[in-house]
Amino acid sequence: MSALISMKSNYTYSFIILIALLLLCFVANISLGSISIPFSEVVKGLFSSSDNATWEIIITKVRLPKAINAVMVGSGLGISGLLMQTLFRNPLAGPFVLGISSGASLGVAIVILGSGLFGGLFATLLISKWSIVIAASLGSFLVLLSVLAVSSKIRDTMAILIIGLMFGSITAAVVSVLSYFSSAEQLQQYIFWGFGSLGNLSWEELLIFFGIYALGITLSIASAKSLNALLLGDNYAKSLGLSLKTSRFVIIFATSLIAGTVTAFAGPIAFIGLAIPHLTRQIFKTSNHKILLPAVFLFGAIVMLICDSIAQVPASDYTLPINAITALVGAPVVIWLLVKQRKMMF
Repeated sequence: MSALISMKSNYTYSFIILIALLLLCFVANISLGSISIPFSEVVKGLFSSSDNATWEIIITKVRLPKAINAVMVGSGLGISGLLMQTLFRNPLAGPFVLGISSGASLGVAIVILGSGLFGGLFATLLISKWSIVIAASLGSFLVLLSVLAVSSKIRDTMAILIIGLMFGSITAAVVSVLSYFSSAEQLQQYIFWGFGSLGNLSWEELLIFFGIYALGITLSIASAKSLNALLLGDNYAKSLGLSLKTSRFVIIFATSLIAGTVTAFAGPIAFIGLAIPHLTRQIFKTSNHKILLPAVFLFGAIVMLICDSIAQVPASDYTLPINAITALVGAPVVIWLLVKQRKMMF
């Protein structure tokens, strides 16, 4: 009994530390950039108004939306990866394993790379910020419908995993064909989208993003009990009265909502969804999803804020691709943890 109380106390302290670290990284992320803003002025600008009008505009119109976006992207991808790794009981599964990212990429490729087929003014109107977001959303949604249709017919989760990978291969093939017939300018624009970006979102776009993201996170939290049961096998889950078909549908739908929306608004950001769940398990030493879900949420948000701060190259006009930073910063940390622990918790 005393050991259980001590364990709960340790988790409480860990969560308090993570929340404090998240707040610190959030404010630090807003203060860093090509224009250096003092930490105290950032805090003042968040809660009242800064004495410098330029700084206030930069904080409220540019950096605050980007920091909020980083929190949603990091936490969303982390939770999506956790759901997929638990559902398929595969440590290499990630949020895009069902082909959601590939579907979004295909939608964007059709808009950008296929716009040359329309030519002239129509092509210029077609390639806009909202058209890319809508195209990515439609692409991921169509793949989602396909995967859900398949999951209703097939009981084997590994078969669903393989089918998701096949959807990804098909969409990648179509993108390759479109790339072959595209101009250098179109290819460059598509490649830049593939780098991923956390900036350039208005408050209106952020609100739409948050609405869909919040639904996906709510479904994920509601699935915590089902996820714990699935870890012990399908037969054990059935003995608890769990409907495997319904639980699998909810988990896939939640993952697709989060991953599809993140890809639509921020691009295909890699590594976070695969690595954050493993990083969290190594530190928290538990497989209980009632603890893992909030822990992954916090870790994902913190890591994405740190990566975005590095990508901004403080005191410089350069902004590095966020996709490259997430892998360069995160991968060595995970390798070090796995080597240190000498085994993978799952």
